[in-house]
Amino acid sequence: MKKSKCPASCHCSNGRRDFLKKTALFSAGAMLINPLNIYSDSDYVFPRIRQSGAASTYKPTIKAAFVRRKGDYGMRWPGAVYDGEAARKKYTEGLKEEATRLGINLDIRELPIYSDAEADIWTMESKNAKADGLFVILLDRQEHAWPTAQKAAETGLPVIVFSPLGSSFTTNTINLADKPGCVIFSTDNFNQPLYGLKMLKTGALIKKTKCVVIAGRERKEMTLSPDTGITLQYVPADTFINTYNKMTVSNDVIKMADQYINQAELIKHATRQDVINGIKSYLVAGKILQDEKADAISMDCLGALGDIDVSLPCISWSRMNDDGIPAACEADTGSIASHIFVQYLFDRPGFQQDPVADTSDDTLIGAHCSCPTRLNGFNNPPEPFELIHHHGNRDAVPRTIWKVGQRISCMDFLPDDGKSKMLISTGTVVENLSVPPSGGCVVSVKVKMDSGQEVLSFPGFHQLFFYGDYKRELKAFCQLYNYDAVVV
Repeated sequence: MKKSKCPASCHCSNGRRDFLKKTALFSAGAMLINPLNIYSDSDYVFPRIRQSGAASTYKPTIKAAFVRRKGDYGMRWPGAVYDGEAARKKYTEGLKEEATRLGINLDIRELPIYSDAEADIWTMESKNAKADGLFVILLDRQEHAWPTAQKAAETGLPVIVFSPLGSSFTTNTINLADKPGCVIFSTDNFNQPLYGLKMLKTGALIKKTKCVVIAGRERKEMTLSPDTGITLQYVPADTFINTYNKMTVSNDVIKMADQYINQAELIKHATRQDVINGIKSYLVAGKILQDEKADAISMDCLGALGDIDVSLPCISWSRMNDDGIPAACEADTGSIASHIFVQYLFDRPGFQQDPVADTSDDTLIGAHCSCPTRLNGFNNPPEPFELIHHHGNRDAVPRTIWKVGQRISCMDFLPDDGKSKMLISTGTVVENLSVPPSGGCVVSVKVKMDSGQEVLSFPGFHQLFFYGDYKRELKAFCQLYNYDAVVV
């Protein structure tokens, strides 16, 4: 009888894959903890680290108002054919539903703004109330409609202007099209303005976000940049080391480590003990987050742990990013912001990487040793991954396998005391490189970028790769919060 043959794309949990996995695990040559009793209950729910700072509990307040004439539309646009009351009802219901889903306090003015005087009162009241943003829905093109949008944009608050088709010509939109702090969505596709609501929430949470940075010897607090408002709480590097040494290996750590081992497509060099040590770092990071009341974390990992026998936090950073906690490598403050932006805006983690040029096919390789697995979104299944050693031949690293053909975005945030900059690009995954035989970081994702940018001089460092083509959304967010968007 011939044996059935699985297709190359098969990820079954038995047969050859399990044989290779266990063979690699037990041939690693290192001492394992209880190697014949790997925990296999896939339904086990382990303690999850959560954000502990102000951003985790803050509920932004968005002031919204419809604008139109009080009487019939008649011959002037949007015309007698347009049912303004039906539109107001539909958009009100949609906005309320989305606000509930996002956890936003949405304050919609009971009646539309019917005059210039009412527009003055509403914008002034919203500014005095220090709302986190304004949402203006134009159901008219005439009289005070666009002047109201202009007044909202002059409050200094971030403003989304929703102009359903029929409520504007380009002669109306041109005056606000490029105004910092204001984004216009001129469309009948309601998903665009709903994304505007998400942008307003993100901007409000960013200003409340606190990141603990484990580096150096001193404790100090500073602001990343005035235009982000992100707080950086520096704590000495030995904070991590001391917490790690005091923490015991609990049953939760072992069970969580065994889940990783059971889910891995292949285990090479990394031992079960390596995985356990890495998961212990995850709980150590969670305790520090809780102690510092922080929402994000970063660490000078090689500087603090490179020369001592404490597990580098590659697997724990991967896990936190999977859990929706921004975790940046190497105490890179720009990457801290990039992780926060991507997670808050798109509900998915990003991969912080070192850019490497491949001149044979003009591609860009993103290389690092800590990569999340839930690239499709926090609430979606993870991508397949292997467990292997860090490029320094130590500890356990999830080598996530990126989908070939997947569209991705690339973003690098450069904080500045004046005006911060965001580098934005898009591309397509073409290959997952094997390291070795190549040198460098073990997660190495090759991407063909869309632009004609020379790969040898590709700008930025520690950029984030993440699933999805979000160039337009990132540009709109930069305009709303007055960052300098540079499309690469």
